[in-house]
Amino acid sequence: MKLTAKEQLDEILRGAAEVISEEDLLTKFERSEKTGKPLIIKLGLDPSAPDIHLGHTVVLQKMRQFQKMGHTVVIIIGDYTGMIGDPTGKSETRKQLTRDEVMANAKTYQEQIYKILDRDKTVIRFNSEWLAPMNFADVINLASKATVARMLERDDFEKRYKEGRSIGVHEFFYPLMQSFDSVALESDVELGGTDQKFNILMARNIQRDYGQEAQCCVLMPLLPGTDGVQKMSKSLGNYIGIDETPDDIYGKTMSVPDELILLYVNTVTTFDLKIKQEIEKGLKEGSLHPMKAKAMLAHQVVLQYHDKEAADAAQAEFDKVHRNRELPDQINELVIAATEAPEGSMSAAKLVVRSGLAATGGEARRLIEGGAVRYDGRKIEEPLEEIILKEGAILQVGKRKFLRIALGH
Repeated sequence: MKLTAKEQLDEILRGAAEVISEEDLLTKFERSEKTGKPLIIKLGLDPSAPDIHLGHTVVLQKMRQFQKMGHTVVIIIGDYTGMIGDPTGKSETRKQLTRDEVMANAKTYQEQIYKILDRDKTVIRFNSEWLAPMNFADVINLASKATVARMLERDDFEKRYKEGRSIGVHEFFYPLMQSFDSVALESDVELGGTDQKFNILMARNIQRDYGQEAQCCVLMPLLPGTDGVQKMSKSLGNYIGIDETPDDIYGKTMSVPDELILLYVNTVTTFDLKIKQEIEKGLKEGSLHPMKAKAMLAHQVVLQYHDKEAADAAQAEFDKVHRNRELPDQINELVIAATEAPEGSMSAAKLVVRSGLAATGGEARRLIEGGAVRYDGRKIEEPLEEIILKEGAILQVGKRKFLRIALGH
């Protein structure tokens, strides 16, 4: 059933951090409804980190909603802007990527975004199409649309300037180039994270300078990771990758703090609006237990990137290990040669590092002292405790990592 302009606006507002402006977006929806002409919805991807995790999918899921409404979704692969790198949030000048690096990352992005967007209804453009042909006069004309004072209003630039850290002149061109993407597309709406607000607002101004109607901005929240504190990031280890195994996706999602359940439901799932509303109502009234809601969330996330069979199996495996306190069906072996432990034992910290489940002795100690390590079902509390190595004994680190000891010769 086709949604009315007001219903479309309500759907887009759900889960969004900010829309600039709601009145303008409703007007655009109403005009599209009247004329039958779809809106042009823009999302720019800077192909500097090609592995997509749930944090990246927040804007992609919102793009999917526009797509289902019948609007034209355009993904801009920033092959030109990517060679500068978005300076947003950076405390120093970012390393410029080579053309080959950008194109390799862009290819990976294209393979992954179709796990969310409809391939047949998604337009992919590279901004080198309109940026590469520009001559120097065109560049000067574009640069004249913004002032240095305006650029220094950006938090990252302002901070670096005050602290005496370098700002490359080329970095000022990133928001200008991203803005010109909107001019080239004549975009009606641009999506981005809240950290992109400066760039997207600048595009509104520059579209007006080029005689176009200003686009609307739909800003999505930056998704906190599984720690519930920091923005989801691979480097922080608090991410849920969409290419991970069903068991890992399910288990990591179940570890998300209860207070983030609704944010995840509204931003990273394809639940129907009715189901989202029912979950929200159940949590608020207390008729839906957070663990049940989280199980629904985890099952749905696995379903989106694998299939129902995988989601059902991941749920059953999680319940078996964490609710029924049973061992998982598949446990990898950790083979320890006799020369590594001539006395038949090894300190707990050394064993955890040897297992690969901790990168350093310091990390192993923190895990052990935090109660995250078990050996043969017994919690290990002292990093220096000598562990008697036994064939078939189970080493467990955290809730989801298990290894079976195998003694080599």
